[in-house]
Order: sequence, then structure tokens, then C-alpha cells
Amino acid sequence: MRRRQRRPGGGHDKHILIIVQNLPVPLDRRVWLECQALRANGYNVSVICPKGPGDPPFEVLDGVHIYKYPPARAARGLPGFALEFAYCWVATALLSMKVARSLPFQVIQACNPPDTYWLLALLWRPAGVTFVFDHHDLNPELFISRFGTPTSAVQRAEFALLSLFERLTHRTASRVISTNESYRQIAIRRGGVDPDRVTVVRSGPDTRGMRPRYPREPRPAGAVELVYLGIMGPQDCVENVLEVVDELVHRRGRTDVHATLMGFGDSLEGLRRMAHRLDLDDWVTFTGRADRPMIAEHLSRADIGLCPDLKTPLNDLSTMNKTMEYMAFALPSVSFDLTETIVSGGDSILVVPSGDLTAFTDAVERLVSDPDLRLRLARMARDRVVRELDWRPQASAYIGVYDSLFGIHRPEGVVQRHLPARTEDEWGNRLVPLDDEAELDRFILERR
Repeated sequence: MRRRQRRPGGGHDKHILIIVQNLPVPLDRRVWLECQALRANGYNVSVICPKGPGDPPFEVLDGVHIYKYPPARAARGLPGFALEFAYCWVATALLSMKVARSLPFQVIQACNPPDTYWLLALLWRPAGVTFVFDHHDLNPELFISRFGTPTSAVQRAEFALLSLFERLTHRTASRVISTNESYRQIAIRRGGVDPDRVTVVRSGPDTRGMRPRYPREPRPAGAVELVYLGIMGPQDCVENVLEVVDELVHRRGRTDVHATLMGFGDSLEGLRRMAHRLDLDDWVTFTGRADRPMIAEHLSRADIGLCPDLKTPLNDLSTMNKTMEYMAFALPSVSFDLTETIVSGGDSILVVPSGDLTAFTDAVERLVSDPDLRLRLARMARDRVVRELDWRPQASAYIGVYDSLFGIHRPEGVVQRHLPARTEDEWGNRLVPLDDEAELDRFILERR
């Protein structure tokens, strides 16, 4: 039996409240692109998220009103995560009332993890607020990735609760936005969502702005720079990067390589200790939390992107943003054989069997030793991300979800955010001229 869908009320304001818990905005690139797409198409947008270092409790960026609460302390174990989720939920609920006093909102869009904001959506439902679920992660699979298959009665109860919350999130939502087709099928089969109410919006980069620029500090001539970008939790398997660098440097004598690891998470300090224990201090740099200028700098100076995630139920079905960001900066990359990573990268990445660190190291060394292969795969990666994965078609699908909720018809199509043609980025770095093929090839080989 199909549930009747209510159209958002509230006059002409078309105000969307977006809730994010795991990253600040605009650091969360997908959410920020969504905000910009909504603004370009006449929607008012507010965001509730945790503070990043030095962030104010409230700011307005590009017309988006961002409300931030102090982040929870780093969680340890399942009781710690429960406390973190409860604290963030209460902080978000209080701020949602503050947002509504400023301008009533008609839609709540919750981005997981966690799957807890269905309850907040139910509390706002009597006020005519509609719930949209932006499905970023598979929390039952995330549990297994972090803690293993549940064995004890307590773990089985915790897993059952997570699965229940996922179902309740899907059942409460009027629309579900999935990051890929694998997630869409889970929403339909496991979440019981009508296929007509599930829309795929991939996390593609806006390749007009995410593109190579001349780095302020190029890597040394003759060296090869490896890079990792992303969260550093147990499920992300970043220790594999250190194992690969250790093999390259200490057993294969490749002292010409250096790896920069950008990101933060529960495993960061353990990874620092592991790098020191492996005597990699001279060959590995940890940046910690990376902002947009740092990401642009390091992806522009790097030669090879690393995707160390093992094939787990979570990783195999998840779209890895780092893969597409490497591609946007014309980087070849190496990955284990994850289903959705192969969908993203196609033939522009080198793929090896999951868990085979020797094969992974061989693939990296092959790219280190073969500049022509690096160049060919880099050009393929940039071309593919522009043709197949760019954000602009995704923005049309995303805005289509909200236009259908509000009953809006756009004969001229969705408005795309305007980016003027320029030769420098917003931080004053010169952009590599992508239409000059000879210069682009030279840049890819020399990264300077």
C-alpha cells in the first residue's frame, strides 16, 4: 500500500534545513555542492553541523545560513558512540528550533551517519515539515567494519538497533537520495522504499573548480609523491598505505617516494605511531584535518592517488569521494577491487585483488617507474570525471527531488551555478590550462 505524500507547506520561502553530523560545512564537499545548487535555484538553505577548529557558531556563506554546535568528544567503544549520537541529536534539535524562529523551514534533509534524525523529522511533521534522507553511509555494514560480526548478545542487540534505525529512517522519509545504484537498491529492498521515491545523486566533483593548479610547493624534482585523502577510521584501512610505503622504501629501495596522508579520524594517532615504528618519518607526512586550499595544493603536487580500502560489505558498495577527487586533479590511482570504485574509476585506475598488498605495491611501483603510464591514466582519469561523473548532471537530479516536492516545473531546466572563466583559483594559485594539451602533459609528468 503506497503512503500518501504531503507537499511541503509554508508559503513561498522554500526553506530547506540540512542536518550533517560527521563533518563541518563547507568542508563536507557533497553537502556544500547541494547547498549551492539549492541557492542557485531559488531555495533558502540552512545547515546544522558540528564546528570545525576555529569555526564560529553561526555564519552566512554564499547565502547559506550555517549553525554550528561544539563537536562531541572523540568516541571510544559503542557506549561512547551512543553518547556522541545523543549529544549531537539534542544539539541539533535545539538549533532546529532556532532556525525555525529565524525562518520556518518546510523540509529537513538529514545526511547520515547516524540514522537518528528520523525522530526529529517526526517531531517536526505536525508543523508540515517533510523529511528527505540523503543516504551517505550503510550503518549496519559500518558496524561490522568497525567491530566485526556481532557475536555476543549485547552486540547482536546493538546491531539490531542500528538496523531498526535504518529502516525507520527509510520509512519516515518522503524521498530518499542515494549516492549510487547500490545504495538505491538497498533503500528499495532493505528499506522498503517505493522505487519512485529513490533518486541517485552521485557525489561527483564540480570539475570546473576542482582541477589542477600549479602548486606553491612542488614536490622535489625526481621524486614521486603518493597521496591519501579521506577519513582515517578502522574501516578505511589506511594502515595499508604505511605497509606499502614500508615495502617500497625499506625492501625495494624506492627512497624516491614520499606519501602525504590528509585527513583525520579515530585511527590517526595510531597511524602516526605505526609510521614512527616502521621508521617512515622521513617518507610519510600526516597533515591532519585538511581544508580546501590544502587539498587543492597536495592533490596538484601529487603523482599517484592511493585507495587502500579493503573489500568489506561497507566499502564494496560505497562511492569513495577520494577516487573522484584524484581523477579531478588528473591523478592515476591504485585501488583494491571494490565494486563502486571500479564504477567510478573505470579503466583510469589500477585495480588489484582486495588484501593483496604485494599486488598493490607492485601497481604503485609500476606507476612510479613508468611516467608514460602515469600520464596516460591521468589523462583518462580527468577525461572520465568530466564526461561521466561531473556534479552538474547530479545537481539537476538533486534539484529535481525538491522541485517535485514543491510542485515546481522548470521549462528552462535547472539553473547551474555560474563559475566565471579565470586563470587563478580563489586562493591566488594559477590554474593549469586544461585546453593546452602539451602544457597539461608536461604538468602531469612534472607537477610543477
